[in-house]
Amino acid sequence: MSPQLKKSAVQPLSSLLFAVVSALLWAAWLGWDQHRDVHPDGSTTGPYQPWQVIGLVLTLLVPVCWGALRCDARNVVAGTSAGLTVAAFYDWSDDSTGLFGVGVTLVLLGSLAATGTVTAALGHRGGSGGPA
Repeated sequence: MSPQLKKSAVQPLSSLLFAVVSALLWAAWLGWDQHRDVHPDGSTTGPYQPWQVIGLVLTLLVPVCWGALRCDARNVVAGTSAGLTVAAFYDWSDDSTGLFGVGVTLVLLGSLAATGTVTAALGHRGGSGGPA
């Protein structure tokens, strides 16, 4: 198998790997907490606590940074964003107001911006397939 053909076969797999890792991390940090907290004054918050979201972001930094240094940055950004977006869609799609679409769109845009910023900060240029 030629190196070019091998590289073109591995590229989609790395995006899929980052998507699966991101969705699994979403499930580990946010997927189990589905109930809103009702306060004594009747107001509600949640379902997520700040520590859960912070934990998700911090643990996502590990595969994103590793991938930015080892893989094509475009695959890292696309895979991570796709995984988080699919997880958010699955998690929130039972919302009766229909506003979950806005939240899912914000997850997509935010994850694209965040992972793009992290990969750029590490000085990696997409397309080379290796460290910059």
